This record gives sequence, structure tokens and C-alpha cells, in this order.
Amino acid sequence: MAQEMFRPPVNRAMKVLDKSFFQKKVPISAARILDNKNISRCRTELQKSKDILQLDRMSSVLSDPEPSEAQKGRRCILLRPELRDTGDRLPWSPKVSELVKDQVISVIPFELHLDYDYWNYHEIASAILPSAEDDEIPSGFTSVGHVAHLNLRDKYLAYKDIIGQLILDKNPTVRTVINKVDDVGEENEYRTFRYEVLAGPDDMDVEIREADCTFRFNYAKVYWNSRLNTEHERQVAAFQEGEAVCDVMAGIGPFAVPAGKKRVFVWANDLNPDSYTSLEDAVHRNKVGDFVKPFNTNGHSFIRTATAALLRDNHSATIYKKQSRTEAKLSKPEVLKTLTQPRVFGHYVMNLPASAIEFLPSFIGLYTEEDRKLLPADFKLPMVHVYCFSTKSDDNVQEGIKICEEISKQLDYRITPQTPETVIYDVRDVAPHKRMFCASFRLPEEVAFR
Repeated sequence: MAQEMFRPPVNRAMKVLDKSFFQKKVPISAARILDNKNISRCRTELQKSKDILQLDRMSSVLSDPEPSEAQKGRRCILLRPELRDTGDRLPWSPKVSELVKDQVISVIPFELHLDYDYWNYHEIASAILPSAEDDEIPSGFTSVGHVAHLNLRDKYLAYKDIIGQLILDKNPTVRTVINKVDDVGEENEYRTFRYEVLAGPDDMDVEIREADCTFRFNYAKVYWNSRLNTEHERQVAAFQEGEAVCDVMAGIGPFAVPAGKKRVFVWANDLNPDSYTSLEDAVHRNKVGDFVKPFNTNGHSFIRTATAALLRDNHSATIYKKQSRTEAKLSKPEVLKTLTQPRVFGHYVMNLPASAIEFLPSFIGLYTEEDRKLLPADFKLPMVHVYCFSTKSDDNVQEGIKICEEISKQLDYRITPQTPETVIYDVRDVAPHKRMFCASFRLPEEVAFR
């Protein structure tokens, strides 16, 4: 009952958000502090005795409700709701009685005013939306810079404007709320989506931070998934300083730019011109131009052209000791070391889960007879990391077998989950019966030199 006292009023018929409806006056009691020097002591003692009112997002110490007393600087401490039994007030706790007897406090009536600004999103949404279970309230959204991205179910579309405004009001960092309107399968080749603005301006130019890197892009024109940050970190962690990586579907650079900060040489490509523009900006903004080289071409051909071009490319990056501004004025920076770009890629990353496996035939005969003459003596065949979708099960055994069968079909070479250095990594759930995987394997010699 005590919890009910502080919940917002309910209005299931509301179709347009009426903030003024959410008003509530709750009659409670308060401990008037007769001398402000006792505020800290009283608060501590009343907390220990559990007589203090504990409400989220509200201080238990407020100005005295009497204007004349408040003008004198008088403060009071909110007390927990009064207990009643058959209409008769029960005695206060021993601690309250003790403080009253010692003339430290006096117990006064207090009318607590709660309004729209006090209650959070979930509390107000639960008072409006037609949901029997709290966990059905659509409260989850993806944050991309200042944009909150929703995928509302059909049952809540009639309330989309209310939901959008609630999210905007209750999340200070959000300025624009959108809802995805594409049906499954409608995404274009650039993996962008159609959307509708539910609240705020139609401003999709965002800035985000990930892996100590800054990215600026138009969320409506490029692909970005904030839920993949852990996967970006995992993959980049596999790259070693001084290695060369071919990022075939690089997007705006969530693999490439952090890898560049790690002093990994990355040739990063994306077919989407807007992604390429944002990738160029990220390379410049994060000062990784010595290590990350952007491209804007077809991924099928890029696998082969980049491989051949790297064999013939001469590039190195000099690493200098960091200097303060004062040191920089007085002397040239000390050279710590020089990294020479390898002639071959150690890794190929293909993050286009809907179709990346179909790019694998480009690895057949990757090194021509002419290319093979340029391969270094210590040449080691590269690791290929291809992202894909599959079904989901508790152990992923069947999924791993199916993924390897599809890889084998594309390469015309048999690879199984037991093939050395082959790993089928479970990335994340995408839908109730759909999961994203990353299949990593070392390119077989029989495929690379066919």
C-alpha cells in the first residue's frame, strides 16, 4: 500500500501525452528540525531506525511546509507513511518519540506534491500503456549519439508519440527519438533503414565515442550498431601491432580505427559512399592516417586488388615519443621505432552477416603466379573472419556445422568446426530464433593457390 501511494495516477485512455494529468498529493508526516545544527544527526538516526522516507530521485530533507518557518531556514525530514489499524494511529517508533521528547524535532503533517517531472519513464508508461505485465512495457532503445532508436511492436504503434515524448523527456542526453519502419528484409545493400521521427528534430548527424575513438556520421545514411562494441573490441584484440588487416566491409571504421590506434596497418573498404566519407573523417579525427587507408569500392574485387596492391606497396610509420607543448617547442621528438607495413594481410574481416559468406569465392586463387614470387619467405596464410546469421540453440553445435558447410561450399574445400584454427564464435542474439556468428579460419593453401 505504501508503494501505491507514490505511483502516478493511471489513465489507459490517454492517446496524447497530457503532462498536467500526472499530479498527486500524498499526505505524510515530517520531522521538523527545531535547530538546523541537528539536521545531520536526525537524518542519520532516523535512517537507522527506518523512519525516514526513502524515495528515488527525491531528497528526504526539504524546506519546512510553513512559509514563515521556511523563511527562517527551517528544514524538515520526510517520514515514512503513517501506519493505521482500524482507523487509529499507531504510536511512532521509539526513535521518533525519543527525538520529540528531547525537543529535537516535532512531528508535523506534510503534503508531498509529486508531478510529471518526478516520475520516470517506466512509471508513467506503466500508467498509460495497455500492459498487464511490467516487463512488456517498451522501455529498451538503442542510443546512437543523441538519437534514441526504437523497434516498436505493433501493439504499441498507437502510442508511439507518447512513448517518443516520454523517452525524450526522461533521458537528458536524447534529443531525437525514432522508430524503425522497415519490415524484415527491406534493408538495402548499405544496411540502412527507413525510420519515422517520434519526438524531437529530424537530426541524424551524430557523434559517438567507442574504444577511445570519436566517430561522426549520419545515422540515416550509414550502418552502425551500438550493440557490437564488445565484438569490435574482441576482434581488434586479436590484431598485433605492425600486422596488416584487410577490412572488406569496414563501415565507418569500428574495427579499423581502433586497430589503427593500436598501430595495426588497416586497408579499410566500404561500398557506401557515405560510410567512406565518415570513415575518412574518423581516420583524420582520430589521427590514424599513418595506419588506416580508406577505400570505396566493391568488396568482391577489393579482396583481390588490395591483396595484390599490398604486395607491391612500400609504407612505414614512425613512432615518436610523446612530448608536452613546452618540449615540442624546444626540441624535435625522439624516434622510438619505425614500423614497416607487411607485404601480406594477416587478417581479412568481413562484417556483412547477411551475405559476407558469398564473398568467399574471391579468396579462391587469391595469390596469382606473379604474386607468389613476391611473397615473403616467412609468409603465413591469413586468418579470415566472416560474419553470418544462423539459427540458435543451447550449444550451437548444429549451427557450427551448418556454417562450416556453407563456407566449404563457397570455397570448394572442406572445413569443419574441428579444422585446426577454426572457431565459430557466438556474437549476439538478433531475434528469437536468429543469432549472429563470426566464423574464423585460416585460409587453406589449396584455396589460396588454386
